[in-house]
Amino acid sequence: MLQNSLTLPVLLVIAYLLGSIPFGLLFARIFARKDIREVGSGNIGATNVTRIAGPLPGILTLLFDAGKGALAVLLAARASEHNATTMILAALAALIGHCYPILLRFKGGKGVATGLGIFTALAPFAGLSSLAVFIIVAVTWRFASLASIAAAASMPLLIYLFWAPGHAPPLPIIFGTLFATTLVIYKHNANLQRLVEGTEPRFGGENSEDNDA
Repeated sequence: MLQNSLTLPVLLVIAYLLGSIPFGLLFARIFARKDIREVGSGNIGATNVTRIAGPLPGILTLLFDAGKGALAVLLAARASEHNATTMILAALAALIGHCYPILLRFKGGKGVATGLGIFTALAPFAGLSSLAVFIIVAVTWRFASLASIAAAASMPLLIYLFWAPGHAPPLPIIFGTLFATTLVIYKHNANLQRLVEGTEPRFGGENSEDNDA
């Protein structure tokens, strides 16, 4: 039950528009005066922003992209008294907004940072554990894309393990997590093909502009 006469459709529109805010594009323009879509890999995520504009705007992009996902979940939690269905629907709306933003003609990012924010807000230990998976894979194999895919693929299990002590997550959370995982991995389709073919560049190496998280 939503409070303050805020209907579910309105909440989902707010979450989608929040997710659609292209922080990577904004920070790249502010710090480097460049359109991030036209340089590097063309992706609006933190990896490409770091490559083109530097570490500070890259970190800001990561934090703000994660923050908008977390904020969508927290708004839904407040409006619905922590109703799991409402929270996961708002989370998915924000994630879809980031991946397919109306402000950029539905050409957005790959959802990694926004997904991190979403699931950290839903289940903090699950979100932080997925970040640990990302770091371990990235340091070991030096593929940002592989680290992103591994972190996304681990999320259904992490949500199940860390949802609440002694309680399995509700079915909407389980199915919503599977949808989010599938979407993030789908957005890495080109990276997956290069990984299989052995042509995916490692970050920091030659042609690393294609190796985006």
